[in-house]
Amino acid sequence: MRSFKYLITTLLLAVAMQSGAQCSFRNEAFKSGEFLSYNLYYNWKFVWVKAGTASMYTVQSRYNGKPAYRASLTTRGNRRVDDMYVLRDTLLCYSSLDMEPLYFRKGAREGSRYTVDEVFYTYPGGKCNIRQHRLTSSAEHLWEQHTLNYCVYDMLNIFLRARSFNPDGWTSGKVIDFPIADGNSVDTGRLAYSGKVTVKGDNGHKYRCLRLAYSEKEDGKFEHIVDFYVTDDKNHVPVRLDLFLRFGSAKAFVTSMKGLRSPVTSLVK
Repeated sequence: MRSFKYLITTLLLAVAMQSGAQCSFRNEAFKSGEFLSYNLYYNWKFVWVKAGTASMYTVQSRYNGKPAYRASLTTRGNRRVDDMYVLRDTLLCYSSLDMEPLYFRKGAREGSRYTVDEVFYTYPGGKCNIRQHRLTSSAEHLWEQHTLNYCVYDMLNIFLRARSFNPDGWTSGKVIDFPIADGNSVDTGRLAYSGKVTVKGDNGHKYRCLRLAYSEKEDGKFEHIVDFYVTDDKNHVPVRLDLFLRFGSAKAFVTSMKGLRSPVTSLVK
């Protein structure tokens, strides 16, 4: 189920494949205490139904005794939609204060299936070492380990990092590829930029947004996963997401933004 594998995914802005594992980066987009919330809608038999909520909370914490950012993303379907499709996703990640991925976990109850993906990161000798763990729906534990010469990200760590990218100078049609890991694979993600639009959130406000499309490579071809719209300011907060799911389509609209680092200069009055 791909719904909030990409929320925010979500919710990616972009990162290029790097030739060396120099995985640190500057954070210019968020601060400790940021809280984002969303309403979710599903398209069920050509009717849009209020399906639940999603929220993301980012705070400064510690990981293995060192200062780190901790981000959590949860999605919750309501009982009305549970009769059609059960959705319970919980994502967690840690990154260093220099934006190096340290840990990722996704627990997902999607329909009758429950799975867990984990990625553990270390950086020995200037390389990127990842240990990947998947708990399957049949309770089987699968482990892999890889040492790579380039940086790898997961869906939540890439969101934190990519929000600090500067899109000035991007033109419609710009495409960027990057590596993204889950519990048992490293795939190629692709981001395509298609200009600026005005988008209204469920908080009643309108924002000038960057429109981006995310695809992921499977079986040798790219599959369109989500279109998302992020504020055209330093915060790069996702305001709306249009998700293309295996069982239909869904949308998410922002309901509140709290604890932002920078002024919301993208607000349209």
